[in-house]
Amino acid sequence: MTAGSGPVAALIPAAGRGTRLGETVPKAFVELDGVTLLELSASAARRSGVVDVIVVAAPPELLDRAAALVPDAVVVPGGAERSDSVRAGLAAVPEAELILVHDAARALTPPALFASVVTALRGGADAVVPGIAVADTLKRVDVHGLVRETPDRSELRAVQTPQGFTAQVLRRAHDAQADATDDAGLVEALGIPVRVIPGDAMAFKVTTQFDLALARLITAQEH
Repeated sequence: MTAGSGPVAALIPAAGRGTRLGETVPKAFVELDGVTLLELSASAARRSGVVDVIVVAAPPELLDRAAALVPDAVVVPGGAERSDSVRAGLAAVPEAELILVHDAARALTPPALFASVVTALRGGADAVVPGIAVADTLKRVDVHGLVRETPDRSELRAVQTPQGFTAQVLRRAHDAQADATDDAGLVEALGIPVRVIPGDAMAFKVTTQFDLALARLITAQEH
């Protein structure tokens, strides 16, 4: 069914601690050239021109900080797991027809990628994820470190965010209260097709110190 012209909400789960990054503040509050990952992610959603409301799920002790950084957003307490934060965000936008879930850690995502996801949803998809082709050869390895399979990488994609869904589908996917690092995975479990559209290299996720250094280098060059 083709989605209409109802409101689009962008949910930004930002309650994660980002322990792998090794910073002294939660990952979404780490700065690139004086601007937090959270601010950059919200700005991309805003500048896309397709988002009507932004919802930020922040650590409970940082709600005021999040509200100050993104004053036009609805800020809600995030949960212990990512999916808890998504469900908290969903509860804050009962009127939304389309939902975009975007990782704050993908702070350099181009605004055009948000627009592309919404275009695909408006075109009739129930679930849409951006993905880029896998450059490396991948191996499936067992618990003993032995290779069991070499998948055909032409069929593989590294998926990114924003991931987009009709609100009805995403709410149904989260009804079971399951946890997942990828909302599309919950939708797939329902047997609902997920469409992959071209992603963007700039939508990489800041997870390690190397990623952070790369993001800071790119940001510095842009300025």
